[in-house]
This record gives sequence, structure tokens and C-alpha cells, in this order.
Amino acid sequence: MKAVRLEAVGSIALREIRKPVPGPDDLLVRIEACGVCGTDRHLFHGEFPCRPPVTPGHEFSGIIETIGADVSGFAIGDRITGDPNIACGRCPQCHAGRVNLCRNLSAIGIHRDGGFADYVIVPQKQAFILPAGLKPTHGAFCEPLGCCLHGMDLAEITAGSSVVVLGGGVIGQLTVQLARLAGATTIILSTRQASRRALAEDLGATATIDPTAADVADAVAGPAGLMPGGADVVFECAGVRETVEQSMRLARAGGKVVIVGVTPQGMKAEFEPFDLLFRELKVLGSFLNPYTHRRAADLIASGAIEIDRLISRQVTLEEAATVIANPPAPGEVKVLVVPG
Repeated sequence: MKAVRLEAVGSIALREIRKPVPGPDDLLVRIEACGVCGTDRHLFHGEFPCRPPVTPGHEFSGIIETIGADVSGFAIGDRITGDPNIACGRCPQCHAGRVNLCRNLSAIGIHRDGGFADYVIVPQKQAFILPAGLKPTHGAFCEPLGCCLHGMDLAEITAGSSVVVLGGGVIGQLTVQLARLAGATTIILSTRQASRRALAEDLGATATIDPTAADVADAVAGPAGLMPGGADVVFECAGVRETVEQSMRLARAGGKVVIVGVTPQGMKAEFEPFDLLFRELKVLGSFLNPYTHRRAADLIASGAIEIDRLISRQVTLEEAATVIANPPAPGEVKVLVVPG
């Protein structure tokens, strides 16, 4: 079969490899779609820990082709989405219910072969059935939506809340939609690209800001800003130093900052501890998708989340390595790799 192989930092290519054989508790899944994530680019540049050589791709869905001998509850031909994050279930963090912080966490597409291939092995405990009539491409959005749902859970948004979202990529656009569904009445998204700002307004943002045209902190939290004093919750969804630092200035006193964007490992950001203390800000990291993958799949199946407009383009496996090795194209939200 064909698979995109990250062979070392800075080295990625399409290869012909042996089709995997499922173990007794596994499913062999034929990939229908797999999303290109910013984390995949971090892997390529050595900015996120992984275990090469490996096939990347952790945002995938597909059709079950073979079932292991001990698998139950699944049938050949089922469409599934795979939660890539495999917790050990034995360590203190797992016992405390914090499976995303598992000391022995292993991830499909990072530590074991993932979805940029014709086929992937998925342990049955990581698989979630999707409706047969769901668009094949939609299932690939369950993993990023699950990560956004974890951020929403930490934010504890209530009806009438005010929200700022920094970053107009797929995580930012999904967060805008979730904030709207949660009852936030003011939702402001900041991003440089006009097409992403327009999309966010269509998806539920009440206003958008071009950070190259105005000081975001003044435009949002200043005396004459859209939210004088700041927002109840700020979601950092870009994963860059500028927006991480900016997020602290946009939250109101007693507000929350939720870091959802994945920054390059080793990146540093500056903040003033006195400011966090004096305004009693709560700064929370939101890592992965603990117990949210099923909810994400159900939300997508319900049609409550707009997916089609988030898909910028679809590419083949032959094109995937080039996409991963290069920055996103202007205006790009999500690229899907569709084998065949």
C-alpha cells in the first residue's frame, strides 16, 4: 500500500510499504480522508516529539475492512472515526481520569503509523462508529473538534458570555461555532487573513479584527473597544508567540485564557506575573481530547457544525508530503488528504 513516511526531521516522502495486519483487538481501516494539522508540520520540523520513521496523520476516518478475532460491536463496512490518543489506563493520571496527561500516552500518527496512507490500524477502543450516510470527508474533523470541545469544557462558557478567539484556522473556526452553540452573545475573532475573517462572521462571530490594522488589545479591551475591560474567555488558537502574549491582555479581570493552539516546542512567551495576580486571570492549557471524541462525532453527525466551508482543498497521497513540508497557503483552513 502507499503511505507518507516521516523518515527523519525534515525528510518526508511517499513510500510503498506492506499493508498492516490487525491484531486480535484491532480494526483494519481503509482511509477515506485524513486532515493535515499544524502538528504534522511541527513533526516535520522537529518541533513536536514523535518517533520516526512513522506515517503521520491523526485526523482520520474510514471504512472497516478487517476485524480482529476479539473485536465486538463493529462490522466490516462500518464507517468509523479514530481517536488517535491511546492512554495506558494504569498510570496515576489515567486513574485520576486525566487520560490526556497519561504518562505512557501513545498517539496514532505520531508514535505509531497514522492516516496518511491507504490503510491504518485502529484499536477497537479508539474507534467510534459514524452514520453510514455521513459525508466521508466530515469524519476527519472529529479529532480537531474533540480538542476544541475540551477547551470549551475548561472555559465553562455560559449563556451571555463574551469570547475572543485568536487565530482563524480550523481550530479558531470550530471554536467560534462551539461558542455560539454554548450561548456566547459576543464572539470576536482576530486573524490577519480577510477570507478567514469573512468565514468566521458567517459561522457566528459577531465581529472580527485585522491585527495588522489595529492594536487588538485596544480594539477589544480598551475604553472605546468592542468589549471594554476585556472578555470573559479568550481562546488562543494560533499557536504563535504574538497571540499567546496578546491573550493575557484581552481577558477581563477574573477572566480565563485557554491555550488551545499548539506552539513549537521550545518557543518562549513573555507575560507579567503581577498582571496575572492583580487581575486574577486563570490561564489554562487545553491538551488533546479527553472523553470528547464521541461528542465530537455526534455533533458532526447532527449537522450542528458547518464542515464543508472549512475544507480548503483535497489532495492525493502523492501530494501530501509537499503540503506537509510547506506552510499553509494564504486563506487555507483545512487540507484533507484523500487516498485514491
